[in-house]
Amino acid sequence: MFYFDPAYFLFALPPLLLGIWAQFKVKSAFKKYSQVATQNGVTGAQAALRILQRGGLENVNVEMTSGMLSDHYDPRQKVLRLSEEVYSLPSIASVGVAAHEAGHALQDKVNYSPLAIRSAMVPVVSIGSNLGPILFMIGLFMQGVLGSSLAWAGIILFAGTALFALVTLPVEFDASRRAKELLVSQGIVSQREMAGVNAVLDAAALTYVAAAAQAIMQLLYYVMVMNRRKD
Repeated sequence: MFYFDPAYFLFALPPLLLGIWAQFKVKSAFKKYSQVATQNGVTGAQAALRILQRGGLENVNVEMTSGMLSDHYDPRQKVLRLSEEVYSLPSIASVGVAAHEAGHALQDKVNYSPLAIRSAMVPVVSIGSNLGPILFMIGLFMQGVLGSSLAWAGIILFAGTALFALVTLPVEFDASRRAKELLVSQGIVSQREMAGVNAVLDAAALTYVAAAAQAIMQLLYYVMVMNRRKD
């Protein structure tokens, strides 16, 4: 049975373990540096606003949102949403995360191409990530050309998810790079405090690497199953 294919674990287990490790790293780093106050008492919201204003982005609003580490920038509404802890606390972790999200707003201002591509892919990926595996499974249990066609259609749809995960990597890496540079150049944190910022943002970057690895390995497994089916 497909569900008990031992080969699946060869593809799924390594990125799954990486993902678990990445989540552990980001949560532990955020928890540790949430308890380390910034020397100048700047909160995450204040850091984001300072970066946005100096970047000429007075039209971007900074709002508080619910949920831990739910921070994100909405390029359609031009809103930077920060979780309550990031928004209000004057901690190393808060200003690091807030600066990272402000980095996305700066990317949007200069039409950073990977961000534009990722934003354009969102509607397709939201469908493909759910429908792709379903079509693949249905196709596997059907005989003949129709079954193979459905399975390959599912693979093609899911390939968009893997591509989205890959495009996300330069977007996130660049936002963190911008954040690290701006935090120091604008005097929001000192060079000494950057060790904590680096720990938080580098751990967060690892989660995106893990997500990309999971999507790619799942796609490769689907392709392997179909090639094995032909044999």
